Amino acid sequence: MEYIKTPKVENVRLIENHSRNKDIGTLYLTATHLIFVDSERKKEQWIVHSHIQNVEKLNLVQSGSPLRLRCKNFQVLNFIVAQERDCHDLYSSLMKLSKPVKLSELYAFSYNPREEQLAQHEGWDIFKLNNDFLQMGLPTLHWKISRINQDFDICETYPPIICVPSLATPALLLGSAAFRSKRRLPVLSYMHQRNSAVIVRCSQPMSGLNSRSIEDEAYVDLIRRSKPRANDFMYIVDTRPMINAMANRAQGKGYENTDVYENIKYHFLGIDNIHVMRSSLNKMLEICWDSNCSTSAWLDGLNSSGWQRHVHSVLQVSRFIAHAVGVEGRSVLVHCSDGWDRTAQVCSLASIMLEQRYRTIDGFLALVQREWLDFGHKFSHRCGHLDGDSREVSPIFTQFIDAVWQLLRLKPTWFQFNEKMLMDLHDHAYSCQFGTFLGNCARERITQNLSTRTYSLWGWMVKRVPLYTNPFYDTTKSELVDGKKVEHLLLPPTTPHFVKFWLAMYNRHTLSLQPREHFSVAMETMNSDAAKLEAEVTSLRKARNMLRSALGLRKKSEDQTIGKGTALSGAVVSVNHTILSNNNNNIKSRSNSTSSSSSTPSAQQAAESNNKSSTPPSSIVTSQATTATVDDSSSIVVFKNQANGDSPSSPENSSSTAYASAVDEPNESSSSGDDQQMKEVASELQRISTKCEGKVES
Repeated sequence: MEYIKTPKVENVRLIENHSRNKDIGTLYLTATHLIFVDSERKKEQWIVHSHIQNVEKLNLVQSGSPLRLRCKNFQVLNFIVAQERDCHDLYSSLMKLSKPVKLSELYAFSYNPREEQLAQHEGWDIFKLNNDFLQMGLPTLHWKISRINQDFDICETYPPIICVPSLATPALLLGSAAFRSKRRLPVLSYMHQRNSAVIVRCSQPMSGLNSRSIEDEAYVDLIRRSKPRANDFMYIVDTRPMINAMANRAQGKGYENTDVYENIKYHFLGIDNIHVMRSSLNKMLEICWDSNCSTSAWLDGLNSSGWQRHVHSVLQVSRFIAHAVGVEGRSVLVHCSDGWDRTAQVCSLASIMLEQRYRTIDGFLALVQREWLDFGHKFSHRCGHLDGDSREVSPIFTQFIDAVWQLLRLKPTWFQFNEKMLMDLHDHAYSCQFGTFLGNCARERITQNLSTRTYSLWGWMVKRVPLYTNPFYDTTKSELVDGKKVEHLLLPPTTPHFVKFWLAMYNRHTLSLQPREHFSVAMETMNSDAAKLEAEVTSLRKARNMLRSALGLRKKSEDQTIGKGTALSGAVVSVNHTILSNNNNNIKSRSNSTSSSSSTPSAQQAAESNNKSSTPPSSIVTSQATTATVDDSSSIVVFKNQANGDSPSSPENSSSTAYASAVDEPNESSSSGDDQQMKEVASELQRISTKCEGKVES
């Protein structure tokens, strides 16, 4: 609160980017948020301080002093403050509040979800690393779950438990850790359950110009042999450009020498470093925020930023790893420089491509917990949570979320979650509202007791699963091979043009570029129409039952199951068409027989006796009456045409047979007025059928 010089500023104009609308209202500055409320109190803008990336105080204009905020969730806000002194106070306060120095000053430590009904303990234990290893089928004959890093003695940025080869000794692990940058030795990231090939992640070796480690060489070879096909070669994927790796070699780091590492195929796959990615995103956002650019300038700016090219590179490296593991059945060792940026990206994406579980909501969040949080992506540095070196800030996690969206867009029915979940996950990695993404590694989070002092993002997101669920998700993307369930690989195309610009992410706050009608309006209209249709269907069903009672027909039990959603309309149409067809045929036959000649009483009784003891008339059996069955689980009407000769006792024909029998076997006491009554009933059925058809078409 000591940074807040002016908590309230009136007569402030808000000008949103790409919009000519100017709202006049009041700015409120609190310890956690900047709040704008318009003069009519119809509109509020809440900006958490942690989302503010940049504060600019522009040159004075005639109407006042402009203040521009650029946010990490890609929102741009332009305020015009009437008094220059108030603008300066706001500027200096926001510069301090958006860049706190201590971790305890972040929003997560004061956040209190009163309306969220979220307990502090919820979510912290949902995605345990040990449970994720167990779901992979670990431990196995070749791999074990080790607690050798329980006290973070081997590597400070690794989790307390790691998965290593079963034959690896503590001496071998310590020797390999000593030869790797930041002591990040090779550990298992993913194991393919069908062929036991693995993805192993680590950092670059400290090889320099001619250094080597016998322990590290033996350990890498042990990883290669830790699978049923022990004689296979193993890929080592260096995600850096070769020139960068050679430059690191001159600094005492570098890459594995294939002369001393046996049965290795080495690949440099060329993903640029954090500085290139930061510059690329900034260039793209500049062109996104430019409201006056032409089409050619927009396309040139988007292309020159290189952002989509970098996303494509990350996806192609991940595709190479997924193909090597899932198709070739070979293990892959992956590293970049320190193994917490590009390595986290490609290992996560390769896991999504390989296994359907990581395309579900729980599986994807567990993947983020494992590859990004447990294995030490530096969220505090890369997201700029605290005031520090700006060169450490880089949109590595943003790029990963963008790459996942590209896969989701490519195969929308293969993912249980939607882009709403990706956007919420991205925004809360920067918001500091929850303690989940605070700190740079698991050790820092344990040291700071974040699980007892802050709330978990996972607990908050689990309560919103219905909002994140993709209604088009198909769970059948697998097949049986040798009696085992094999999931389809999601391998993206290699062509660069399949990567698209994510408008809903980077221009989500530009209302003029978004759909005019808000989705809530469309949903309300659809729900209202659905309610009216259901009420009409219920009314029609009652009318049908009343007509059945008038005909003396018994209401069948299966009819009671019809009536869920719009499926009832199709069922009513089919059944009523059957009744109508049979009634019309029988009315015509009785009318013709009455007008042509009259039968003797004995002949008429004999005919009635034959009708009662024989099968239904052939005209009914061969009429291919159409019946409708309803799948209650999905409310889909399935129509089946009955072939000639179907058994009259089958469920498909029982309904039409009952109707035909009731019409063809009139009571002996019926008079000549029955014909008129039947005509009226047929006319009423025709009206209902026509009405049902209209509802189905609408």
